[in-house]
Amino acid sequence: MSSYPEAPRRTGVPRDVLRWLQSLDLSFSPKNFRRDFSNGFITAEIFYWYYPEDIQLHSFDNGTSLATKLGNWSQLEKFFLKRNLNLSKELIDGTIHCKPGAAELLLQEIYVMLTNRRIKTLQDNEVDFTDRNYQDKLPMVARSTATKAVKSNITLSETLAEPDIIINQQKVQAVIDLHLLQRQQERIDDPRRFNVKPSVGELALRMPPPPDNTGSESSLSNRSASSLSSSSSIRSKSNVNFKEIQVKQGDRSYVSSSMTSTASSSTLSTS
Repeated sequence: MSSYPEAPRRTGVPRDVLRWLQSLDLSFSPKNFRRDFSNGFITAEIFYWYYPEDIQLHSFDNGTSLATKLGNWSQLEKFFLKRNLNLSKELIDGTIHCKPGAAELLLQEIYVMLTNRRIKTLQDNEVDFTDRNYQDKLPMVARSTATKAVKSNITLSETLAEPDIIINQQKVQAVIDLHLLQRQQERIDDPRRFNVKPSVGELALRMPPPPDNTGSESSLSNRSASSLSSSSSIRSKSNVNFKEIQVKQGDRSYVSSSMTSTASSSTLSTS
């Protein structure tokens, strides 16, 4: 059975950001950004160097449990609200639940926010923490099924942090809809693989309509003239044969007698 390599694990952090992070003299140097930034402890240390009067490090716990993560990030969100610092809620949730690429983007956002510098590699498009890019690189036979897609894109910590069943159902349905769109695109890209036969509309030869330069009335007259010319041309062909059909009709005397009887009965009723 052939095995396919996993997506390359790159930090995705520019060198300038790494130099700035090392210059802060943190308690430990992050090696796995997805794991080390999930609890918010390093994020609190970073902001402590710029806002020492607002961040109390003794109130943050460097743990790995979900309760510890939610407690640390709730304190940071209150600090962000106090200082009017805008960090995306989706970016924070993706960092808490160890979504691929979320911690790297969060660190770049913090770098731009605190240093007022620009990063060329900063992603300005919509945040997407699914494995869609990784699935597109795989061959069709190795891509995830619907069940695998739900398992890969929704972590256990997400369901524990948000126990609402309706919200979790909406997340699962969004992942399934994205998976179905990907499957439909696969059928469009390679119809021979899925034995997709073209429809009648796709096989039909469609001629584009002539350009309409004189208005709707002239176009209608042209269409009527073309239809009349086509019908006359069909009738003028020598190979067209017309056959007369004999229709047997019933006895008309019976029909006339029934009509006179009904008329006489109506006159008697009126009199």
